[in-house]
Amino acid sequence: MQCSWKAVLLLALASIAIQYTAIRTFTAKSFHSCPIPNPVNCSLSQDTDVADRLCDENPTFPYNLSRKTHVLILATTRSGSSFVGQLFNQHFDVFYLFEPLYHVQYTLIPKLTQSKSTTDRRVMLGASRDLLRSLYECDLYFLENYIKPQPVNHTTDRLFRRGASKALCSPPVCESLGAVDLHLEEGDCVKKCGTLNLTLATESCREHGHVAIKTVRVPEVSDLRALVEDPRLNLKVIQLVRDPRGILASRSETFRDTYRLWRIWDGTGRKPYNLDVTQLTTVCEDFWNSVSTGLNRPPWLKGKYMLVRYEDLARNPMKKTEEIYDFLGIPMDSNVERWIQNNTRGDRSSSKHKYGTVRNSAATAEKWRFRLSYEIVAFTQHACQQVLAQLGYKTAGSEEELKNLSISLVEERDFLPFS
Repeated sequence: MQCSWKAVLLLALASIAIQYTAIRTFTAKSFHSCPIPNPVNCSLSQDTDVADRLCDENPTFPYNLSRKTHVLILATTRSGSSFVGQLFNQHFDVFYLFEPLYHVQYTLIPKLTQSKSTTDRRVMLGASRDLLRSLYECDLYFLENYIKPQPVNHTTDRLFRRGASKALCSPPVCESLGAVDLHLEEGDCVKKCGTLNLTLATESCREHGHVAIKTVRVPEVSDLRALVEDPRLNLKVIQLVRDPRGILASRSETFRDTYRLWRIWDGTGRKPYNLDVTQLTTVCEDFWNSVSTGLNRPPWLKGKYMLVRYEDLARNPMKKTEEIYDFLGIPMDSNVERWIQNNTRGDRSSSKHKYGTVRNSAATAEKWRFRLSYEIVAFTQHACQQVLAQLGYKTAGSEEELKNLSISLVEERDFLPFS
């Protein structure tokens, strides 16, 4: 049968239209990927029907249809971030990870803490965003790119502060712990559980309703925009800030070698000529830039950002924690309430570890006023005056005012979440 050139042309156009529609349909959806099988139990010859069933039971969608809420605690070192992390670590339905970006920093840029390079920062942030996205999707295998030495058979004993994550010290990740180990110390978790199996950790992550991650290695909330706008993640950011004077006092006490010159100034009253003031000013600049972004309420942060002052949390931990969970839309767990009651009234002997979280929280928030000399406080107030005013921290006009605890240096401020 002969066809006219018009018929042939119509058939060709119809074919192109069909192919275009198919391509558009395919690319509009996320790639349909199945859960990574357990390498111990699966092989390349796995039955096709079984693989199809796994895909049917564990489909991947372009959007977070379950509306799981994932959390990122954006903080800086010695700002109370470990304490805030515990507010999520104790929740039965939250899979919590403590500083996974540590591995990115010390693999890509081992001396990043001394580096001021913009290129280093871009490299670090790009890799950090990729890792965070994978972890929120419960792909813990992605961590293997940064853990040194390389994990063998998806097992490692080198995950930074593994014991700070309750989920990584509990079944199915760790079956050797019993009911008596409910309040296990961080170091004991590693001793009793042995090496970490990342396959089991991935399974545990998927069994939890939410993923929360704490990091002090992302400077500003704007660095997270790509993740916040990703509809698959439903990510919300809790930005934790603290009085820079309190941060400086805590760092000087904790990192004695790194902040040695500040300690010399505090002890002798003479400011060293080679003092690295960026150890202070970088904190204030990052706070200023990040908080300014949050308080300006750009559309991409709507419903995604909450600013929390450590001092407000320390003075009224239960009330502030309830506000945080209300913002997140996650029901508060009785385990969290119990942990707050047990860990915010500690005496001096109860804090055995420099990264511990057992504190008399209200007293801790004010302790810096007796640790720093007035000269250093006055210098900090001048160097960070913009951010102190922005966050509602009052300046002390004299040493007497500084040491007088009846004079509050924290204004009453209500930083409402952007909803």
